[in-house]
Amino acid sequence: MVTVNGKDLDIAGQNLAAFLEESGYKPVRIVVEINEEIIPRETYADITFNDGDCVEVVSFMGGGAL
Repeated sequence: MVTVNGKDLDIAGQNLAAFLEESGYKPVRIVVEINEEIIPRETYADITFNDGDCVEVVSFMGGGAL
């Protein structure tokens, strides 16, 4: 099992880039952290999830002052 944003998912062995695409994330608008380490965007295709990984996917949101 891999924990993604607090949810346990059965994705050990899956590629990070494929997971992000299947989940609808846009890589230019997110930051991915695995086991408290920020993953460089250019390496997403090289990363495979391991059993027990803890993943955080943080999306950037636009906004402004009122």
